[in-house]
Amino acid sequence: MSTLYEYSALPDRRPLRWPQDSRIVVIFTINIEQWDMTHDSDVPLYAGGPSAVPYELPGTVPDYANFLWREYGQRVGIWRLLDVFDKAGVPTTCTINARTALDRPRIVDAVNERGWEILAHNYVQTQMLNEFAGRPDAERDVIRRTLDVYEQAIGRPARGWLSSSMRSTHETPHILKELGLDFIACYLNDDQPFPLSTRHGTLLAIPYSNDLNDYRMFSRCGMSTEAALGMMREGFDQMYLEGAENGRILNVGMHPHVMGQAWAVRAIREFVDYVKDKPGVWFAKREEIADWYTKNVIDHVR
Repeated sequence: MSTLYEYSALPDRRPLRWPQDSRIVVIFTINIEQWDMTHDSDVPLYAGGPSAVPYELPGTVPDYANFLWREYGQRVGIWRLLDVFDKAGVPTTCTINARTALDRPRIVDAVNERGWEILAHNYVQTQMLNEFAGRPDAERDVIRRTLDVYEQAIGRPARGWLSSSMRSTHETPHILKELGLDFIACYLNDDQPFPLSTRHGTLLAIPYSNDLNDYRMFSRCGMSTEAALGMMREGFDQMYLEGAENGRILNVGMHPHVMGQAWAVRAIREFVDYVKDKPGVWFAKREEIADWYTKNVIDHVR
């Protein structure tokens, strides 16, 4: 099965020049998620990310230890992260499951009141779109129900989508474009946006990162706060250097139950302070990137 995009070697591209001669776009993505505690199978329930307690239980058995570790992010961690970005004066992109809007409207309202960008992020975090591979009608139904809840909760239609665990199918971009979305954030294969050719027109891929991500740094690699801060700085410094010749996107992904822990939050606070006063940094919403890129790059070459 072929991909929906052409291979493009970075050195062969026309240099990308962001607005105001910015070298780099920095996106902070906070994933605000909701999980089922059980499902109707003895197969362990995958909650869309690593667990704190490693012993897996059958899916029919409530895993209170891991569920409550994640819920810490909703009760405490998210408010630490909001405080960091409020004090820095730097906006973020947030993603929400439909169930987040239904079960935790206090969080979604707090984000929406700040005017931050919010992406649709599946109906519930424990359901991956790859479960519907080969069943596009079932996948479309889940996406449509997610978008309906999003519009009701946020007060406007969604423009972008990030799948749980970046798990999408070959049909996902076609369905998203069919249902009126402008971009997808599941793709990890570039430092710049690129177009996807769907049956319904062009859908833009605006890359996410699974590397500059608190799951990788803390939960999977066991980094110290200082090491995670160093990794983010290294990534920024290199892309900032390269961006002088050809613009880049740097995304930092985080989860309130990980980056929002008291021992971890210093990493993101000091990284935000490190980059916010650098010249040539654009703290853009993905929808702003989509609008600018469509007008100045895609439409320019048509």
